[in-house]
Amino acid sequence: MSSSPNNNSADAANAANGDEKPRLTEEEKKQNHIASEQKRRQAIREGFDRLTELVPGLEGQGRSEGLVLKKTVEFMRQQLDEREAMIERVEQVGGAVDQELKSQAFIHPHKRGRGER
Repeated sequence: MSSSPNNNSADAANAANGDEKPRLTEEEKKQNHIASEQKRRQAIREGFDRLTELVPGLEGQGRSEGLVLKKTVEFMRQQLDEREAMIERVEQVGGAVDQELKSQAFIHPHKRGRGER
């Protein structure tokens, strides 16, 4: 039998050398997809759990993702306001605040003209 121009002999040689991974069955692909989706959802759950630990007032309130996000935004806005007030107090008593710390990147978004959402 003569060799044909296709890659059957090359495929057989690669398989014998262990160079080629065996192809996944449809069921294996489905299981891999399910596993990666579960991993993604678990990462999201863990992120929300971390937020409930960090944001005051969220401890023991269950885990409504909408509530967690809303309270997190409120908390962050409060932190930005407090930070800005602290910078102003330092300057009022004659202290110096590095210009980079006062840059737009650190100013409360609704004070940059974006408006509240």
